[in-house]
Amino acid sequence: MNRFASFTRWLALCLLSGSVLAASPDGVVAVSHPAAAAAGARLLAAGGNAIDAAAAVQFALNVVEPQSSGIGGGGFMLIHLAKTGETFIVDSRERAPAKASADMFAPDGLPMEFPLASTSGLAVGVPGTLRGIDTALRRWGRKNLADTLEPAIELAERGFRVNRFLAADIANDHGRTRIHPETAAIFRPGGVPLAEGDWLVQPDLAKTLKRIAAKGPDAFYRGPLARAIVKAQQRTRSELGEAGQGRMTLADLAQYQVAIREPLIGHYRGWTLAGMPPPSSGGLTLLQMLKLLERFPLGDATQGYGFGSPQTLHAMIETMRLAFADRAVWIGDDDAAPVPRQGLLHPGYLATRAALIQTDRRMDTPQAGDPLPWESAAAVQPKPSRTKRDSPHTTHFSIVDRWGNVVSTTSTIEFTWGSGITVPGYGFLLNNELTDFNFMPAADAVQGNPGANDVAPGKRPRSSMAPTLLFKDGKPVAAYGSPGGATIINSVLNVTLNLIDHGMSMQQAIAAPRLSVTHAAGKVNCEGGQDFMQPRFGVAAQDALRRLGHVGLGGVGTDGCQDMIGSVQAVFIDLATGEQRGAADPRREGTVIRVKSPKATME
Repeated sequence: MNRFASFTRWLALCLLSGSVLAASPDGVVAVSHPAAAAAGARLLAAGGNAIDAAAAVQFALNVVEPQSSGIGGGGFMLIHLAKTGETFIVDSRERAPAKASADMFAPDGLPMEFPLASTSGLAVGVPGTLRGIDTALRRWGRKNLADTLEPAIELAERGFRVNRFLAADIANDHGRTRIHPETAAIFRPGGVPLAEGDWLVQPDLAKTLKRIAAKGPDAFYRGPLARAIVKAQQRTRSELGEAGQGRMTLADLAQYQVAIREPLIGHYRGWTLAGMPPPSSGGLTLLQMLKLLERFPLGDATQGYGFGSPQTLHAMIETMRLAFADRAVWIGDDDAAPVPRQGLLHPGYLATRAALIQTDRRMDTPQAGDPLPWESAAAVQPKPSRTKRDSPHTTHFSIVDRWGNVVSTTSTIEFTWGSGITVPGYGFLLNNELTDFNFMPAADAVQGNPGANDVAPGKRPRSSMAPTLLFKDGKPVAAYGSPGGATIINSVLNVTLNLIDHGMSMQQAIAAPRLSVTHAAGKVNCEGGQDFMQPRFGVAAQDALRRLGHVGLGGVGTDGCQDMIGSVQAVFIDLATGEQRGAADPRREGTVIRVKSPKATME
C-alpha cells in the first residue's frame, strides 16, 4: 500500500469530524482539524511519543489551516516528560530582525494604519516554528524530522477538501488573500475564492516540505529558501513606500535560536497550573486572575455565585479589567526588559488590586497598579502605548502518549493569513508577528520607562498565547489552550473555572459559553448563540450586569451574548485509572482521536 493510500485510511477515521470525547491508554490527540489530528495519531500508532505527534500535527496544520499557523510563524510548546517529571517550554516565538527599530511602525511620529502595516514585509518576524520543532524532536522525540513531515507532504501533494472554516476565512479575508499574487493563486484560483468542498492541492508547499525532510531545517534557514524569504518580506504596500519594507536579512534567519524556558507555576484552590512566562503575557495574566478570583466563592450557589450568576460574572469581568490593565503596562519580553513577575503575583500586591472590586457596582476604568514594592528584582515603571488589533485565529492542540508524556502547543502566524505574503515558489505564508509590538514607542528616559514591548533588534513581541497544564498532587491531569488573540487568556480562564469551581467535565467546560474582557475600559463580550453552549448566560443575569454598569451587552431585556470566543482542544488523564481522554471544541472542526496501537479509533 502506498503512503497516500495508507494516510487516507487515517483521514477516514476523521470523516465524522467534531468528535468530542475519546479514551485510550495508548495516546490521545485533540486538534482543531481532523486531518491534522490524524497526522498526530499516525505518529503515536507508529511508536512515536507526544513530541513526535505534535510535530506531525503542526506540519499538517500548515497545510489544512494555513491561515492560522505554519513554518512561516512561531509558537510555544509546553512539554511534560513522565519519566523525569520535568515540565518546560520550547519557545519558538518570532524575533525582530537586527535592523528593527522602536519607531519603525511610526517613522513620522504617527503610527501606521494597522491594515497597511500588517500586510507589508515590515510586519514579518524571523520565523521560529521549524527550528522549535526540530529542537524538540532531536532532544525528546523518538522519530526524525522526515518521519513527522510525511503526513503533511501527502496532504499538500494529494490535496484535501476545504472545510467551512477555511472557506469562510478566504471569503471574509478583508483582502488579505488578494493583495499578493502567489497567495491569490492558491486560495482564489482564477479570481474565485475556494468554497467549502473544493479540493485544495499545494504542490509548492509539498516541494518545500520535501526539501526540509531531505536536508533538515538548514534548508529553511539558509540557502535558496532563506533568500526567497528575505526577498518576499521586502514587499510593501504602495501607501507605505520604502518604510513598509521588511528588515530581515539572511543573517537573521541563520542566527535564529529557540529558547528552552521554565514554566510559570501557580496554584488555585489546591490545583497547580504550569503556563507560559514572558514573552507571552498568557501565563502571568491567567495566574493573576485566578489568584484574584480565589477570594470569591465562585462555585457556591448558596452564596449567590455558581456558573452564570451575576455575582460570578461580575467578579470575572472586574478581575479581567484589572489584570489586562497590568498586562498593558508591565509585560513584554523580559529577555530584553525586566518584567516584575514576583510583584504581579505577590499576595500583598494582589490584595491591593482585589480591594478595588466592589460587589455592588462596576469600578471606574482601572489603571495599572504598582507591583514594584513586592518585586525583589530591579524593574522600572513603564506606561501603556498603542498596539494593534487582536486576531481570532492562531491554533492550539494537545496530546498525551502511552508513556504519559503530555504536550500543549499554541502556534500562530499572528493575524488571520499573517502578512498575506506567500513565499514565491515555496507555498507558505509569512507571519505579521511584529505588529504585536507597540506601534508607538513607549520608552522614556526621563520617566525611567524601558519600553517593555517596544520593538528592538532580536526581541520577541509580547504574546497572549497560554498553553496550560493542570496538575493534582504533582501529576498532570489536563493540557489545554486556545487561539483568539488576547481572548486566549480568558478562554483558558473560563475553562479552568468551569473545571475547578463549577465541577464540569472537560467537554462541558469547553462547550460552555465564555465571557471575555480584554481592556481596562471593560467592554464585555460573551457567548450563547450556539445550541451546544450550555448553560446559557440568561437575560436576567445580563440585565443584572447592566444595572451594575457593565457595557457591551446591548439594551435591557436583550440577549447580548452572541459572540464566538476561542477554540479549546484538551487532553486529560484520570489519575485513579490512568485512562486518557480528550475533548475538542465544536467552535471549530475540533477532533479527538484515541490511539490503540497499532490502530487508532475515534469516538
